[in-house]
Amino acid sequence: MILRFTLPFRTAWGQRLVVCGSLPSLGQWNLDQALSLHYHAESGHWTQEISLPNDQLETVAYKYVLLDERDGGKHWEWGPNRTLGPVTDTFTRVVLADFWRAPALAENELHTAAFTEALMRRPAPAAPAPQLPAPPDALVVRFQLAAPRVDSQHQLCVLGSDAALGAWDASRAVLLSDADYPTWTAAVALATPGQETRYKYGIWDPREQRILHLEAGEDRLIPAATAPRTLRVLSDDQFRYGTGNWRGAGVALPVFALRSHQGLGVGEFPDLKLLVDWAVSTGLKLVQILPINDTVATHTWVDSYPYAAISVFALHPQYLNLDSIAELQDPAARQELDRLRAEFNAKDFVDYEPVMNAKWQFIRQLYQQEKAALLANPDFRQFRDEQQAWLMPYAAFCGLRDRFGTADFNQWPAEFRTPAAAAELTREDNPDFDEFGLHFFTQYHLDKQLRAAVDYARQHGVVVKGDLPIGIYRHSVDAWTQPELYHMHQQAGAPPDDFSVTGQNWRFPTYNWERMAEDGYQWWQQRMGHLARYFDALRIDHILGFFRIWEIPGHSVEGLLGHFSPALPLHRHEIEQRLGWFDYGRLCEPYIRWHVLEAVFHAQAPAVFGEFMEDAGYGAIRLKEHVRTQRQIEAVIHEKISQDPANAEHYRWLRAGLFGLVNEVLFVPDDQQADFYHPRITLYLSRSYRELDEYSRPRLLALYNDFFFQRHEDFWRRQGLTKLPAVRWATDMLICGEDLGMVPASVPGVMKALGMLGLNIQRMPANPETEFGHPDHAPYLSVVSPGSHDMSTLRGWWEEDREQTQRFFETILGHWHEQAPPFCEPWVAREITVQHLYSPAMWAIFPLQDLVALDARLRRQDPLAEQINVPSNPTHFWKYRFHIPLEDLREEAGFNADIRQLVDQSGRNQVY
Repeated sequence: MILRFTLPFRTAWGQRLVVCGSLPSLGQWNLDQALSLHYHAESGHWTQEISLPNDQLETVAYKYVLLDERDGGKHWEWGPNRTLGPVTDTFTRVVLADFWRAPALAENELHTAAFTEALMRRPAPAAPAPQLPAPPDALVVRFQLAAPRVDSQHQLCVLGSDAALGAWDASRAVLLSDADYPTWTAAVALATPGQETRYKYGIWDPREQRILHLEAGEDRLIPAATAPRTLRVLSDDQFRYGTGNWRGAGVALPVFALRSHQGLGVGEFPDLKLLVDWAVSTGLKLVQILPINDTVATHTWVDSYPYAAISVFALHPQYLNLDSIAELQDPAARQELDRLRAEFNAKDFVDYEPVMNAKWQFIRQLYQQEKAALLANPDFRQFRDEQQAWLMPYAAFCGLRDRFGTADFNQWPAEFRTPAAAAELTREDNPDFDEFGLHFFTQYHLDKQLRAAVDYARQHGVVVKGDLPIGIYRHSVDAWTQPELYHMHQQAGAPPDDFSVTGQNWRFPTYNWERMAEDGYQWWQQRMGHLARYFDALRIDHILGFFRIWEIPGHSVEGLLGHFSPALPLHRHEIEQRLGWFDYGRLCEPYIRWHVLEAVFHAQAPAVFGEFMEDAGYGAIRLKEHVRTQRQIEAVIHEKISQDPANAEHYRWLRAGLFGLVNEVLFVPDDQQADFYHPRITLYLSRSYRELDEYSRPRLLALYNDFFFQRHEDFWRRQGLTKLPAVRWATDMLICGEDLGMVPASVPGVMKALGMLGLNIQRMPANPETEFGHPDHAPYLSVVSPGSHDMSTLRGWWEEDREQTQRFFETILGHWHEQAPPFCEPWVAREITVQHLYSPAMWAIFPLQDLVALDARLRRQDPLAEQINVPSNPTHFWKYRFHIPLEDLREEAGFNADIRQLVDQSGRNQVY
C-alpha cells in the first residue's frame, strides 16, 4: 500500500515540515527520526510517500511538526494524534489530504469537554459510517471534518458539484456520520473523478429534511485525479460558520449557598440538578461553583473556607445528601433529621458547625446501618480500588485527625507522622477499621451523588464548571504524604490590591516546582485528571501563581514583606549603582523614629516605646528582640487579649500599629541568596520612602518600576510556558484562568497560546490606566462577569462609593449629566447585564445574586448580606446562602422568561 502525505503550508526561510508517528518510517515518535516532507512551490504543498503492508494501516498514528532551524523551534500541530482508520484491500493507494491544525485558534476550544460532553452532546452513540463498496477503478473520497459545534438535534452534510455529492441539489446532500464525534465522516465514490469537484459542508436538520446553514466562504476543491483504486482521506479544516463565534451565558453560585427544601441547612450535590433546571429555563448554559474539596481540619466554622482543603481529591461531607443514601431505620433518628432540617433551613445563612455536627451524627448512623451492604457492593469496591492512591491515605488521615484532635500531623505520635501506617490502618480486618471506613463510605456516596448531578447537567446541555484552588492547606493529606513537593517554611499569598492594601496571606505552603518537574508534574496531572471526573470546564484560581507566586516568609502575618518567586533579585552592588548608595539599616530595617511613633500611637507613644522598643542610636529606634516579627507580635498581643479580654479592641489597635512599623522597610532580603534583595511591594506608600531625600526618591522609584514591570517579563513568560502545559493538556476540560490583580504583561499571550480563557471583571480592568472595563472590549477567549465571590455584589458595590458610581453611570452606562440613583435599581442592573450579554467574550457568567437584582420582588432586601467573601478579612466566615429555595425560583415563570428573553436576544442561546 502506498501512503502519500500532503499538506498545504507556506513556510518562511529556514523552516521545514516533517511527519512524526507510530511507524518506524515515521520515527516511532522520535522526532529526530521523523519523515521529512518535500515542498512543491507550484502547488504550495508539502508531500512525501511511504510504502507499508496493509495490516499496518489501521495502527498508523501521526502528527505534523514545523521545524525552525533559525531558533531550533519544534512546533507540533495542535490536537490529538491523527489516525488513518479502516482501509479495505480494494485500494492500493491512500492519499492523506491534510490541513495544518494551527495552535492558539479560538475554534480549538470548541473541542473541549464543555462542548463535546455537554453543550453539543450527541443524544446517542451513532452507528459507524458504512464502508462503501466501490468499483475497482473508483476514486473514493473519505470526508473527515472535525466540527464539534453542531446542535445535538442536527447533523453535518456535504453538498457539491459531483453527482455523488448531489450536484448542488440540497435535497440530495450526503449525510456525515457522527460515530467519531466531534469528527464527522462519509465515504463517497465520485462519479466524475477526472474533473475538479467543488463542495461545501452544511448543517442538516433531519426533522425538516433540509440544510439549515451552508458554510460561508468560497467552495472547497478536490482536484481532478485519474489514479485508480485510490482512497483520498480528506481531513478538512474548520467548518466555516457564517454566524460568528459561539457565545454562551452562565450562572455562578457556590454549592454551599444552594438552598432547597431537601437540603440540611446547606447546599448539597443533588441541589445542582435544581440549579440546572433553572438554568435551562432561562437559556443559561453553564453552572459555575467554588471548590468542593474537604476542608474539615478543626471541626469549627473556620473550616467553612473552601480554599483550604485537607485533600485536593476528597469531597466535602457537607455536600452529602443523606436521604439519597438510604432511609434511616431508627424512627427517632428520622424524626430528629426532619426537625433539624426544618430548623436549619429556616436560617438565612449556613450555620456551619451545627450543620456539620448533625451531618456527622447521621452519617455515622447510616454507616453502621449500611456497612455490610457497602463492603459487599461491587460498585463500592471498584470505586475504592480505582481511587485508592488518594482515598486510602485520606481515610487514614481523617481517622487520625479525629483520634488525636488535630489535623496538624506534626503533633501526632511519632509512628503516625508519616503515612507509612495508612495501608494497615485501613484494612477491613483492622479492629479500628470503622474509624477509617466511615470516610470510605462518605467519599463513595459523595462521588456517586456529584457524578449523578453532573451527568444530569450534561444530558440537559449544561456545563458544570469547577474551581481549582492555587494552594494546598498546610495540615493536609497532600502535605502529609508528599511534603517534598512543597516549601513548608514559606507562605503563599497575593500582593496588595483592591481587596487588601497589605496583601493577602493565605498561609499555604508554596510549591517546590523544581521537584515537581522531575516527574513531569505528575501531581498536577493526577489532580487535573480527578477534577475531569466531575467537570467539563474549570476555573484555575490565581493562575498567576504558575508564572510567579507571592511568597511570604513564615514570620510575617501580612503580605507586604513577601516577594515574587521565582524572581531575579537585585544584588547590593546593583542597588548601590542605581541608587547611588546602600545602607542596610536604612533600606532593610524598619524605619522607626520618634516622630513616627507619635504619628502612629499619639499620646501612648512613650508607653509603647517603653514596652516594645529600644534606642538604636543616632535617632533610630528598633523593636525589641522578642517582637521583631509580625508573628512574634501576634503571639504577644494574643496573650494580652486572653488575659485582658475587656481591652481587646485596644490591643488590636496596638497590634495594627506594630505590624505597620515592621512593614516600614524599602528592601526585603532574599531568603536563598546572600546580599540579594527584593524591593518591598508598594514601597512608595511607606513613610520610609517619603522621608528619603529628593535625590534618592526618584531613583528608587525608577528601580522599583523596572524591577516589577520590566525586569521579569521574559523570565515569567518562560515560567508559565514551562509549568502550564502539563496542567492544560492533562485533560480536555475547558480551562479558564483567574488572572486578576498585578498581572505580568506576558500572561495574556501565554494563556492565548495555550487556549486558556481569561477573566474580565468590569470593576478590575486589565488596563491600569482605566477605572472601569467595558465588556465590549473583551477578547473572544475570555469570560466577562460583573463580579466574583471575592467582591461585593453589584448592588453592594453601587452603594460603596457614590462618586465612583456616578463616574460609572456616566462613562460606562452612557447617562451623561444624569444623577446616578442612590441604589442599584432593577433597571440599572438590567443595563449592566445586557452590556455583558452582548460582549464578544465566549462566556458571560453572572453571580445569581446579580441576576435576581433585576427583579425588585425577588432580590434580597440587604445587598450587604449577599457578599460571599471579604478577602481583607483572613478569618471570614463563609456562610452565605441564597435566600430563595431553588424549587421556588424554578417556578418564577415571569422572571425566568425575562432572563431568557435577554439571553436569547443577545444570541447567547443559539448554536449558530
